[in-house]
Amino acid sequence: MTSYDLTLEWPTGRTRTIEADEDETVLEAAERAELALPFGCRTGACGTCAGRLLEADGSDSTVAVDDAFAYRRDPRALKTRHRTAGYVLLCIAMPRTDCRLAVGSRVHAELVENPWK
Repeated sequence: MTSYDLTLEWPTGRTRTIEADEDETVLEAAERAELALPFGCRTGACGTCAGRLLEADGSDSTVAVDDAFAYRRDPRALKTRHRTAGYVLLCIAMPRTDCRLAVGSRVHAELVENPWK
């Protein structure tokens, strides 16, 4: 079975590299490594688990999320513009290459406009 190295980066500067099997989501791999990532529905509908692709296969040039990940189902919580900007739903995304990802609740906050500002 193929596996990939996923480097997770939090806004605090914390970084951790974990291994994910090709049939395993990023969230599942993180849980197996005893790392807590935010999540809600586990079906790709709420967006709580959003991460942002920073680098794929050793290159930080623009890499399409759809080339770096396969989804178990349609990522309903992401609009096309979000996917184009590199956002990925970690609860349903299975890696297809080594990746570096921004993770944590602040990533989800980037997707949602605050109506109180």
